[in-house]
Amino acid sequence: MHHTWMRYLTPAPVHHRLGLTCLGVGLQHGELPPVGPRTLDHHVAVVVSAGGGWLQDPDGHRHIVTAPALLWLTPGVPHHYGPDPSWDECFVDFTGPATTAYTELGYIEPDRPVVPLSDTAAARATVTRIARAARRDNPLLEVETGAAVHELLVALRRARADLAPDGDPVLHALARDAFQPLSVAEHAVRHGMTPAELRGAVRRAAGRGPKDYLLTIRLGRAKELLAATELPVAAVARRVGYDDPAYFSRLFTRRVGIAPVRFRAQQGRTPPGTRDDSAPDPHDPPTTDHPHAT
Repeated sequence: MHHTWMRYLTPAPVHHRLGLTCLGVGLQHGELPPVGPRTLDHHVAVVVSAGGGWLQDPDGHRHIVTAPALLWLTPGVPHHYGPDPSWDECFVDFTGPATTAYTELGYIEPDRPVVPLSDTAAARATVTRIARAARRDNPLLEVETGAAVHELLVALRRARADLAPDGDPVLHALARDAFQPLSVAEHAVRHGMTPAELRGAVRRAAGRGPKDYLLTIRLGRAKELLAATELPVAAVARRVGYDDPAYFSRLFTRRVGIAPVRFRAQQGRTPPGTRDDSAPDPHDPPTTDHPHAT
């Protein structure tokens, strides 16, 4: 015997322009029939919070599914999976132009059809909220469910079991060494990895490459030094790992949108030697939890 509740939505074209739209939501458990083989034209996140089963990829390889886990069903990729009798799942079907960026950032992982999770509580709470919002008399239905899909992708990213609760050890080490003038290859040697292995590890953990991750940390520290000290720009550049102040200024300007001297002038409200930690810098919102090396 199985228990199923699901609802499917038909957003208008204008809702698709919001970036992500919810096409369906459901919760089911018990003795469920196998799914597929089938191919969809949209994404589905299936959150398995109890039980287990299998998922067969397009190459015919069977992956063992053990809760808590996430199944990524991606557009155009055939999938086939079978739950055991104790399987408990919730799912959200979604689409939209923002799926490209979320994939590039590592939040959606087409190459990992089965992702182990450390916990499903936050994801299930978001799916339950989507289910409540999906009632037919809700005038905000499409916008509210679409906004919650963004939240679901963040919740699933946080719950990935390959990230320890206090962050990833590779990211910690990169953050610690971020201000040393080391190349990506030299960082890789320190970790006993090839550059390709380091790039893969950082992309899985931070949703970006090591060069971009290091740059984010360096520029974040440069902003702190520009705002809170009177160090010359050349000295700030050296502190964050750049021997060439002109190169640092060009990099800072391209990434932040204004030159270091103008950034400092904008921060003139902050007395030298102090820093307000109450809110993130709007120019550089935090996207990954990482410790600032000191």
